[in-house]
Amino acid sequence: MDDTVREWREAEQAGDLVLLDGFHTLKHALRFGADVRMVIAEDPGAVRALARELAPDVEAAVARLTRRAGLRGLLPRVHPTGVAALAVRPDRAAGLAGLGRVPRPAPVVVLDNPRNLGNVGAVVRLAAGFGATGVVTRGDLDPWHPNVVRAGAGLHYATTVERLALDELPPGPLYALDPEGADIRALTLPDDALLAFGSERHGISPELRARADHLVSLPMRPQVSSYNLATSVAMTLFHWGGPPAPEQDGEDS
Repeated sequence: MDDTVREWREAEQAGDLVLLDGFHTLKHALRFGADVRMVIAEDPGAVRALARELAPDVEAAVARLTRRAGLRGLLPRVHPTGVAALAVRPDRAAGLAGLGRVPRPAPVVVLDNPRNLGNVGAVVRLAAGFGATGVVTRGDLDPWHPNVVRAGAGLHYATTVERLALDELPPGPLYALDPEGADIRALTLPDDALLAFGSERHGISPELRARADHLVSLPMRPQVSSYNLATSVAMTLFHWGGPPAPEQDGEDS
């Protein structure tokens, strides 16, 4: 066993590092300040070339960190980009402080007992793109599971992602998505809102529904059962507003 493989296995067994699976996951983690401890690839040169083409802003870091190692014995499956990394999970106390800070510039997305790892990752990606303050999950699903991090393309490092109990939710008015709620098109969602989404099959739980300050519904054609979770979050965040629009250069008319 070579030194790189031994170090990887020892780091994995410590249990305090996050697996970054694939180039785009690594790219975003580096871009948003992750403390990346190890990067391995079967062809470090190919990974550097990928960084040069797709993310030159992190090419130097990729070149410095990447070591050659066989991936097949170390990972459940090898990503097509042929690279994986281990990084430090963001400080939980700092994340909770950010979620609880008021006033907030953007809502917090609350996922009520989600079941699908890929859907949770897609929501993290949306939250990061829209500039949401964070994503909070309730229930037994780990929002830092490697499959969630992969589906989120490493954008866990661009927002705050935590698992909390109902009585631990950040402050702010709770808007719960529910078919019986008021049409979202008639509402203005405040920046300090908690935007809560249930599962596609069961919706929000009775205890979260009872805690909600407002029930909100998305426009939907009759006889259509539901939207995908990530679609519902995207529609709601878009209605909230998202990041500021870029300034447009133009001549005076």
